[in-house]
Formats: sequence, structure tokens, C-alpha cells
Amino acid sequence: MNLLEQLKQFTEVVADTGDFQSIVKFRPVDATTNPSLIFAAVQNGKYYPLVEDAVSYAQKKATNREDRLQHCLDKIAINFGIEILKIVPRRVSTEVDARLSFDVEGTIEKARRLIALYQEEGVDRSRVLIKIASTWEGIRAAQILEQEGVHCNLTLLFSMPQAIACAEAGVQLISPFVGRIYDWYKRERGVEHIPGKEDPGVNSVHEIYKYFKKFGYKTEIMGASFRNTEEIIELAGCDLLTISPSLLDELEKEEGLLTRKLSPEMSLKEDLKKISLDEKTFRWILNGNAMATEKLAEGIRRFTDDLVKLEYYVASKI
Repeated sequence: MNLLEQLKQFTEVVADTGDFQSIVKFRPVDATTNPSLIFAAVQNGKYYPLVEDAVSYAQKKATNREDRLQHCLDKIAINFGIEILKIVPRRVSTEVDARLSFDVEGTIEKARRLIALYQEEGVDRSRVLIKIASTWEGIRAAQILEQEGVHCNLTLLFSMPQAIACAEAGVQLISPFVGRIYDWYKRERGVEHIPGKEDPGVNSVHEIYKYFKKFGYKTEIMGASFRNTEEIIELAGCDLLTISPSLLDELEKEEGLLTRKLSPEMSLKEDLKKISLDEKTFRWILNGNAMATEKLAEGIRRFTDDLVKLEYYVASKI
């Protein structure tokens, strides 16, 4: 078997893309999107009908230009999600506006709206994960949404306190960003590459996985944002991994023996102490982690920038 086939024996494989037609052959169980991926996808003419449908929807829903723009953006995200759900058997992740990352009520309101749009199209809420940034406010919003039966994927996660706060809040799934941690440490160390076994992003997911399994948290862990297949190979056994089509293709073409690196049984043997977090402790520990603080802020800015680009694109259509 190739490496992708072997990986699927230990880990649920998720496709990380807005170009849903590119993932059919890989047969992922779930798929994730974000504003950056959707913006890239809408530049492709083959997806223009999804944009046209969203524009038509927005024109019927509102007369005010700003309201039309928001209706259109939401509907584009839903349209891509619906098409993805025709390919994957289980769930799609759809992201809340990154500008709401420090707004509990705003995040909850947007999440409810996205779920309502999916339900209007006949999609059960169990097939949707709402993506929210792993800020303190984002985690609080997710906690309320989970209690309402709206399941969440907490993204832009770079540290243990973020992961623990999510698990304590009963969040369905977290997405530790392996590649962006790798990028930060490459720059910090002034090196061109860090081998998979030494990769700080990989090690971060190992620590989170062992902690969750040791203390019986039900929150799913989905490694994300990979830069190379080495990182993926070193996380074989993680609950889920969300992988770009290009890296899925590399794994499918590569032969060799893939060894499981993570398992609940191994994690139970770890000598770990449980960490107690309140808001002050969360903020203090996160503040002490320069990498996590920088990458969280940068990630929110980058997602916002791409959302603004998408807004300009959509505005030209309405």
C-alpha cells in the first residue's frame, strides 16, 4: 500500500481545500475550508455558478448594499460547503468571519446564521463544523454553541492552553496548525528545514494528543496546515489530519512502511499532570509563548485580509 492508504488505517483523512473537485480521488471523510481557500477557488471559472447563485440569493434577501454583501458572502461559503458534502461522507468545516474573533455574541450570531442556511438547504447540522479562532472569546462562544448542538472546529491553535481550554469547553474538534509553528521556528533558528521528528509543530500535536487521551477528553484532534509529508508521517495515529490536495497526491505516490506514532494506549502510560485554566491563567500562559501569540494574531489578520479580498470580489458582482 502507498503511504496514504496506510495512513487511513490509523487516522481519518480530511481534505483542506476550496477546490472540491480536486479531492474526489482521495476519498477523504471530511473537508475543511477557510476564506483564503474559498477566495482562491472562486477565481476558477468552473465555480462561478456558485457565486452567481449567491449573488441572486443576496439580491432577493436585501436591498441595502452592505446587507446584500453579507448575505452573498455567507451563501458562497454555504454553496461551497454543500458541494463538498456531496463528495465527503461526513462533515465540512465552514469558518466564521475572523473579524469576530474577540466577539462572543457576534460569533454565536454568525454561527447560528450559517447553520440556518445549511438547514434551509436540507443539510443536517451534524454534518457541519463551525470554524472559530481559538481566542478566549472564540472558545467561550464555541462552548455555548456546543450546548445548542452546533458543533465547532477551533482553528488557529498553536499552544497547549488553547487546546486545554477547548477540551474543557466541550468543543467537538481542534485544529493545531503544525506548519505555521514550523514556519516560526525555521525563521527563529535561521534554518531551511527541520526534520519531522524534531519539528516543533509535530511535537505540539504529540503533547496535545497525549494529554487529551490521558485525561479522557472527547475533543477530536485534527492536525492542520502541513508544509511537507514528513510532518504527516510523524502524526500517523492522530484522530484526524487535514491535508492539502498536493500533499495527498505526494502521499499517494509514495511507497514505504508507515508506522503508527500516536495511540490512546501509549498515551495512558504518560506521566502527566492535569492543568487548571481560568481566563487569567489562559491569557498569561499564552502571552508567555511568543510563537503562539504571534501566530494567532497573524492568522486572524491573514484570514481577515483574504476575507476582505473576497468581499471586494463579491462586491463587484452585486
